[in-house]
Amino acid sequence: MISASDLTKTYPGKPRVVALDGLSFEAQSGTIYGLLGPNGAGKSTTVKILSTLSKADSGTALVAGIDVAKHPERVRKAIGFVAQKQVSDPMDTGRENLRLAGQLQGMTARDAAARASELLERFSLADAADRQVKTYSGGMARKLDVAIGLMHRPTVLFLDEPTTGLDPEARADMWAELETMAAVEQMTVLLTTHSLEEADRLASRLAIVDHGRVVAEGTPEELKDGLHGDAVFVELRSDTDAGAALEAVTRVPGLSEVLLDGRVIRGRATAGAVALPHVLAALDAERLAVASATVARPSLDDVYLRHTGHTLGAKAA
Repeated sequence: MISASDLTKTYPGKPRVVALDGLSFEAQSGTIYGLLGPNGAGKSTTVKILSTLSKADSGTALVAGIDVAKHPERVRKAIGFVAQKQVSDPMDTGRENLRLAGQLQGMTARDAAARASELLERFSLADAADRQVKTYSGGMARKLDVAIGLMHRPTVLFLDEPTTGLDPEARADMWAELETMAAVEQMTVLLTTHSLEEADRLASRLAIVDHGRVVAEGTPEELKDGLHGDAVFVELRSDTDAGAALEAVTRVPGLSEVLLDGRVIRGRATAGAVALPHVLAALDAERLAVASATVARPSLDDVYLRHTGHTLGAKAA
C-alpha cells in the first residue's frame, strides 16, 4: 500500500543538508506502520514526499499503488494528511471545519454533513461540535485535525507526530482514538513519531530512522527480541568520574555493548541480575559512587541504541 525505494533528498546550504539518504520501506495495507526517530531524522521529509508536498531528488515512491511522482493528483485523492501543526480554522466551529474539508474533497453538502456528525461522535467531540475551535483544548483540537483527515474516507492516512504537545492524559486519549479509528476505517496508516511508547503501542510494524536511512525494521516485539539478555543501567553521581567508571565497567566479565550516555552507563548481559552485583563491585573497588542501578528487559530505546550508537532522547536533544 505504501512503498518507498532509495529515496534521497537534500537541501541547499553550507553545509548541504542531507534529509534522506537512500530511505526504503514498505507498509502493508490495513496496518499502522511507524517511522520512529528523533527530530531531524528524515521522518517529516518522507511524509512530505509520499503526500506530494515535496519531490525526492531520486528514488521511487508508491502510495495506494500510485506512483507519487507521476500521478500526484491521484495520490492526493487517496490520502488523508494530519500535519504536526493545527490545520483547523480556530474561528469556525468543529462542525464547520469538517463540512468544509469534505466539500473541498468533492463531497456533497449532505454527505459532508452526515460524515461530520459521524466523526464528531466517534472522536467524542459531539458536545463541542458547534463551538469555535479556539475554545477547544489542545487534545480536542488534535482530535478534530485527525477527523478532518478522515472526512473523505482515504485509503491511506499520514499522521505526522500526532500527539506532539499534548499532556499525558490527552495523549493517552488520542492513542485510544487512533487504535479504534484504525480498526473501524480499515485503512493504511503511516505514523511518524519520536515517542518510544507511542511507537510500541500503536505500530504493528515500524522502521527506525536515523540520518535519513532505515537502520532497523520489524514489529516492536521482533526488534526487542533481537536483543538477547537484559539491559543494565548504572546512573553515576554528579561527582563521579564518568570516564573512570566506564573503564571499570567495561572490564566486568559477561557485560557487552557498554556505553556512556551522559551520567548513565548502559550495558547488556545474558543474566542482568547476575551481572549487576559485579558491576557495582567493580565501581566500588575504584571508589566510584553510584546514584542508582537497575536491570530491565529490552526496550525500543535499547534497540535504537544498538542500531544507531545513541539513545533516542540524547539524539533528539
